[in-house]
Amino acid sequence: MNQFDRIYALHKLLSVARVPVPNKRLQERLECSPATIKRIIRDMRLYLDAPIEYDRERNGYYYDEHKVDSTPGRFELPGLWFNESEVVSLLVMEELLERTQPGLLNQDLAPIRKRLQAIMSSQHLGTGELAHRVRVLRTVARPVGEHFSQVAGALAMRQRLQIDYHGRVKDQQDSREISPQRLTYYRDNWYLDAWCHRAKGLRTFALDRISHARSLTKAARDIPEQKLDKELAAGYGIFSGADVQEAVLVFTTEAARWVADEQWHPEQKSRWLEDGRFELKVPYANPLELIRDILAHGANVEVLAPKPLRQEIAQRLTRASSIYN
Repeated sequence: MNQFDRIYALHKLLSVARVPVPNKRLQERLECSPATIKRIIRDMRLYLDAPIEYDRERNGYYYDEHKVDSTPGRFELPGLWFNESEVVSLLVMEELLERTQPGLLNQDLAPIRKRLQAIMSSQHLGTGELAHRVRVLRTVARPVGEHFSQVAGALAMRQRLQIDYHGRVKDQQDSREISPQRLTYYRDNWYLDAWCHRAKGLRTFALDRISHARSLTKAARDIPEQKLDKELAAGYGIFSGADVQEAVLVFTTEAARWVADEQWHPEQKSRWLEDGRFELKVPYANPLELIRDILAHGANVEVLAPKPLRQEIAQRLTRASSIYN
C-alpha cells in the first residue's frame, strides 16, 4: 500500500468511526508502522487541513467535526480521491463507454479521464495498456445520433423537448412535444421514455431516430416511477404496453443449458420439466421483440401459450421454410 492509498484508507476509517480509531487498528488496516501513521496524519493536517485529533485516553484518532468549515460538519478530501482499484474501474468504464458509443461524451469526460490518468501515474500504475486490453463486441448497435447531450440535459433539468422523430414502424416523420422521463440503454442502443403531450400517453423513442431536438422553457410533466414501470417495464422488451399477457415457452434440453441462466424479464417464472426440458413463462405486451427472440431459437423452443402467439410463430416458420423449399 502506497502513501496515496494510506491517506485514502485513513480518511475512510475516520469518516465512518463514531469513536476514536485505536492506533493499533490503524497500523493493521494501513499496513504500516506507528511512525508512518504519524507522518500521514501530519501531512493530512498540514496539506489537506484535515481536522484529525488525538484521544490520549483511547490512544486513537478521530475527525473533530467542530473544526470542519463545510455546512454538514463532515470533512471530505479535496478533489478526486480514489484508491487503486477504483481508479482502474473508472477508467475501464470510460473505455467501455468509448468502445460502445464512440464520441458520445468525449468533450465532457476528457478532463475527468486526464485527472484519473494523472492519479494512476502518481501511483506508478500504467494506463497505456488498458485501451489494448479491453475488448468490446457490438452486435446490432446503431449510431446514437447527434442529440444525446440535448436529451440528457433536458432530462436532468426537467424541461420539455420539441423533437422531430422518424418512427420505423409507420415509416413517418412528425414533430412532437414531449416530457422526458428516463433514458434506457437496451441491447446496445439508447431509448428515451417520455410523456407525449400530443398522444397524451407514455411513449418510447429511439435516440437514433430523433432528427432534431430543442429544449423548451416549459417544465416537464413528471410521471410517477411506479406508473413508468407498470406501462413500460411490465412486458418483455423495449416495446411495452398496459395490456400484459404471459407467454409459455418450452426449450429443448440442449437450449436449456443456456436459457436456464438467462433473465428474459424480472418477473419471469421458470421450472425444469421431468424430461429435462425447460419451461419459461414471460410477461409481454407488444410481441414484436419476443417473436424475434423465439425465432432465434428455431426448433429448440415451442410456444405453448397463448394461442395467437403460437399461431404467429408457426406462420412465420412456415413462410421461412417455404423460401428454402
